[in-house]
Amino acid sequence: MAIVYTGLGSNVGEREEYLASARGLIVAGTGSRIIAESSISETEPVDFTDQPMFINQIIKIEVSLEPEELLDSFKKIEKMLGRQYRFSKGPREIDIDILLYNNLIYRSERLIIPHPEIINRKFILKHLVELDPELADPVTSKKYREVLSNGSF
Repeated sequence: MAIVYTGLGSNVGEREEYLASARGLIVAGTGSRIIAESSISETEPVDFTDQPMFINQIIKIEVSLEPEELLDSFKKIEKMLGRQYRFSKGPREIDIDILLYNNLIYRSERLIIPHPEIINRKFILKHLVELDPELADPVTSKKYREVLSNGSF
């Protein structure tokens, strides 16, 4: 079984309902178990800023799927919840990202683990530290709490 930190985000429609539905469908659709949930925070959009505010959360799950299988499951769940791909970095009903998968460093055409934006997004760092203050980046071995406190994001 793998421990996976999963990012959830929404900025369209009933945002809290999308996150709640995603959590339920992740458990049902991947055979995973939620170990922990971060708080939910409202955040400014990044990259494309002319869009509504996001709400974001990270859930820590235990799952037996391999990374690409998990990605496929997450994409199916996004589709089930009505996610419309308008344009890159644009508004979305639900966004489900694999942030960390054990201590795996993984790169394919479809997936990069750890998620490359972790160290650039303060809200992701805060949620990861909230879930596990000792959690470290698999690439650099730096603890995320140190990255957060140093403002190196």
